[in-house]
Amino acid sequence: MDFCLPELERSLAGEIIGHKIYYYEEIGSTNDEAYRLGRQGLPEGSVVIADEQKAGKGRLARSWHSPPKANIYTSILLRPNFAPAAAPRLTIMAGLAVAETLKIFCPEIIQLKWPNDILIGRKKVCGILAQMQAEAGKIDFIVLGIGINVNMSDNDLPPDIEKSATSLMMLTGAALSRGEILINLYKNLSKWYKKLIDGGFEEIRQKWTQGAMLIGGEVQINYHKEIIRGIAQGIDEDGALLVKPAEGKEIRVMAGDASIIKENKNAAGN
Repeated sequence: MDFCLPELERSLAGEIIGHKIYYYEEIGSTNDEAYRLGRQGLPEGSVVIADEQKAGKGRLARSWHSPPKANIYTSILLRPNFAPAAAPRLTIMAGLAVAETLKIFCPEIIQLKWPNDILIGRKKVCGILAQMQAEAGKIDFIVLGIGINVNMSDNDLPPDIEKSATSLMMLTGAALSRGEILINLYKNLSKWYKKLIDGGFEEIRQKWTQGAMLIGGEVQINYHKEIIRGIAQGIDEDGALLVKPAEGKEIRVMAGDASIIKENKNAAGN
């Protein structure tokens, strides 16, 4: 079930993403390493993979639980030619690619939670962390970190996330090939990233919205000390969440922790 680098390289030859692989048995954080390599001028589409992270990163300075040889920990280096304000499009694109990948291996309904989570059975199975370097109004590079819980058992989950997280093995009852999942993930990312840079975010936005669990429901967004509450209307052309409070104008939310207060019962999943 472990990674076979020659197979990965052979399967991903010619793809936008995964043509150059940096593999580590153990690392602090794949995002930190990809960021370091990005500053050295590494080409777009290069990826970092690790069997274990000692300091895995989640959003809002949280840690990402990373037991050895159980899950997928990868970071992808991208150099899109658009303004920094449009960077959230990449997280939306990546979420769609992950959901499409997981559908191959898990028959359960997959839901996308703005801005960066993928859930199955209302439990988190994947998180995405984007880190950007930009200057003079232009993106130098963006690192997309993706963590997918693949072969973790319930005994592997720490107490603080045991009720909110799951893995593909816990859902399907069988251990899965991380290498096969990774190949499909990179191919789906390549497909949707090409669509994005060719000006196709509207198609991505529509497909993401179809699988989004927040849309139409009453939500609360926490960002630092600010709290925004209202009905989630959708996402805009840059990937920001549009929220309509009970009173006042629609609010455009670029980042934050989103939770559902009252779900839209008509919301569809993937």
